[in-house]
Amino acid sequence: MITFNYENDFLLEDESIYQDWISRIILSENKTEGEINYIFCDDEYLININNEYLNHDTYTDIISFDYSVGDLIEGDIFVSTERVAENAIEFNVPFDNEIKRVLSHGILHYCGYKDKSENEASVMRQKEDEKIALFHVEQE
Repeated sequence: MITFNYENDFLLEDESIYQDWISRIILSENKTEGEINYIFCDDEYLININNEYLNHDTYTDIISFDYSVGDLIEGDIFVSTERVAENAIEFNVPFDNEIKRVLSHGILHYCGYKDKSENEASVMRQKEDEKIALFHVEQE
């Protein structure tokens, strides 16, 4: 079950469309959907989590806590919508595109993809693009 929680003024326009899309991402990776919580917040909220749990004093767009077991995908994904908006400007892409990239990024981590090395980051970007393309695929 995919849920969206809001700690700031941001709201997804149609949550069910995003829930269906994220479910398709999980299925496309041959995984099983468990409890997945997205928490949308601001920079200060996320930097506090980054400090407290990861000992990092840096701003970031996403922090994910992976509770997956085997192929059952579960976890909490915190998203700074402020950082997503800044990234969209920096990379000259629409905000909607950047939020999809970040939402898929967290799920891809749970599916086993990393992004620490250049090669891993390149594979992650390819997978993000592939999953963003799924957003527009109509399901019958």
